[in-house]
Amino acid sequence: DEEFDELCFEFGLELDEITSEKDIISKEKGEEKAKGASDVVLYKIDVPANRYDLLCLEGLVRGLQVFKERINLPRFEKIIPAEGEGQRLIITDQTAQIRPHAVAAVLRNIIFTKDRYDSFIDLQEKLHQNICRKRALVAIGTHDLDTITGPFTFTAKAPSEIKFKPLNQSQEYTASQIMDLYRTDSHLRHYLHLIENKPRYPVIYDSNGVVLSMPPIINGDHTKISLNTRNVFIECTGTDITKAKIVLDIIVTMFSEYCEKPFTVETVEVVYPNGKTHIYPELAYRTEKVKPEYINKKVGISETPSSLAKLLTRMCLKSHVTGNGNHIEVEIPPTRADIIHACDIVEDAAIAYGYNNIQMVIPKTYTIANQLPLNKLAELLRLDLAAAGFTEALTFALCSQEDIADKLGMDISATNAVRIANPKTAEFQVARTTLLPGLLKTIAANRKMPLPLKLFEISDIVVKDPTTDVGARNYRHLCAIYYNKSPGFEIIHGLLDRVMQVLEVPPNEENGYTIKAAEGTAFFPGRCAEVFAKGQSIGKLGVVHPDVITKFELTMPCSVLEINIQPFV
Repeated sequence: DEEFDELCFEFGLELDEITSEKDIISKEKGEEKAKGASDVVLYKIDVPANRYDLLCLEGLVRGLQVFKERINLPRFEKIIPAEGEGQRLIITDQTAQIRPHAVAAVLRNIIFTKDRYDSFIDLQEKLHQNICRKRALVAIGTHDLDTITGPFTFTAKAPSEIKFKPLNQSQEYTASQIMDLYRTDSHLRHYLHLIENKPRYPVIYDSNGVVLSMPPIINGDHTKISLNTRNVFIECTGTDITKAKIVLDIIVTMFSEYCEKPFTVETVEVVYPNGKTHIYPELAYRTEKVKPEYINKKVGISETPSSLAKLLTRMCLKSHVTGNGNHIEVEIPPTRADIIHACDIVEDAAIAYGYNNIQMVIPKTYTIANQLPLNKLAELLRLDLAAAGFTEALTFALCSQEDIADKLGMDISATNAVRIANPKTAEFQVARTTLLPGLLKTIAANRKMPLPLKLFEISDIVVKDPTTDVGARNYRHLCAIYYNKSPGFEIIHGLLDRVMQVLEVPPNEENGYTIKAAEGTAFFPGRCAEVFAKGQSIGKLGVVHPDVITKFELTMPCSVLEINIQPFV
């Protein structure tokens, strides 16, 4: 795992986490729901948004193999069938108003296995989400070619005139009924708005009138791909021809390795409404020239032209030195649509060289930096709290609603907390309004440690504030907790006095600090005090209420101090 993590980092990717389906489900929905899920180890890898060629296992493995110099980058070939034998896709002028562009290709004699098939579908889904902008720019359809006969027609018709059996459904529906059918579908309902208010819907037919698909919503069931499919017809329709070409290139370059003749693609002739024709996929290779000194200067290294060419070749950009070594000729393969400018080539050279291998140098500009006063104060206080025998904890700034409200005996509306609109897990629903729950959870996780436990944290809390431009405000709080067989109120009180002593705030009412008896839902009645300083209330200290202790799964009494340190900056 560590070696793979290292390899990903060198290749410019990040191995986000090593997990399993079971772990993911139990994190998001709880242990109960996770029963029976698989324990197979999953790698979650963060791929940069520009590298569409790494979005499936095939491309990622190929990229890493080339990077490790185990294989050479394959050469993708298009096979143009003899006159009159190839497939044709005819675009009618009705499509101009709604989805004017279409491109297509055929993968011949491909062999699918369960894993390859899943990867094939998964890649389409990932492309739909990013480069296709949730199918608004491009929609991909893949069909079993042996179930249909060309030439194919891409046209647009009134919803009532389109009738077919959608993928995985048991009966035929008209296009309007299909829209109603998928209005409640968690996956497809997000795409309906793309065409539902248009007078005509786009649709692709074969020569016998069989519907292949109604892009961007759903494919027909008739042309469904299975593990036994040998010939795949791929069509991409869209509003952006460049993106459609890129998507088609990515799909065919990734999966042509499973064809009988690996890395070959059969072309399809697309006929435009004006009678012009074009052969797709383009699978265009192009060459760019870059000066070695340009790369060296931008990255801050001094490599020879031949070693730079070697670095670029490892990044799937086949390169060689030309003209007495003052140029590097780089061949851009059809998988690398992200190479637009010379700086993209420079970036790949830097990744292959290794960011960690670039020498650090002092910048030429001379500036004097200063620490933010609030951070400086927090740093100084940290040292003094540690010297007082307390251990620093760092907890998450997000927590669940229960942590800051129910468990502390408060109502969530009274906390003024900032909520996350669509929380990924139950643990991260709101921004914390107090540091106490974080420290209590830290103690709960460290119950095996010898007593007493003395912890502190100096961090920001967040509360709503309509007067600010962002609608919320941060406050830097100091929170300390003492957990032992007896509450130890005097220890926490002593810590408050020590903090005030180092802040040079005297214990009096005029210009110092005082404490007054108070009540707090999280505190034991009669054992809570409010701290006043600089003419304002800055926080509370006291013994934690037994109910709160039980709710955080603790068994011993504890006392706590939490104050806002901003007035002392």
